[in-house]
Amino acid sequence: MTTLPYWKALPLSEMSKEQWEGLCDGCARCCLQKLQDDETDEIFYTRVVCHYLKEDGQCSCYSDRQKYVPDCVWLTPEDAKSFHWLPDTCAYRLVAQGDDLPDWHPLISGKQQSVITAGISVLRYDLIPDDQIDEKHWQDHLIDWVQYD
Repeated sequence: MTTLPYWKALPLSEMSKEQWEGLCDGCARCCLQKLQDDETDEIFYTRVVCHYLKEDGQCSCYSDRQKYVPDCVWLTPEDAKSFHWLPDTCAYRLVAQGDDLPDWHPLISGKQQSVITAGISVLRYDLIPDDQIDEKHWQDHLIDWVQYD
């Protein structure tokens, strides 16, 4: 008898905090500033990133981030249905939709580096910290995602 991995065996609402946090692949795409088209609701990602993102792709104030960035979204299982703005590669979104995790996800590959190797991490972009550019110029720095196959 095979045991299913926790992300397949448990509903999001029954995951522990550690299991929920473990779904994050560390791509930091959620740390990119996004723009939304008012007419179509389409989300556009920019190369503008939260200035608390470190060079290793981790948040420098993760546990206190909402204290420093009040509009930073705290992803919770209860909000999973509203994750349409997250990239289609995001494990939170994939699991909420009932989809499998991709082969490069660290929970599958066993290696955090696989996110970078697969080209999913934002670390491959020339990023601009959001405290170094006026918001009116964000639209000049849209990212054209290369889709994962």
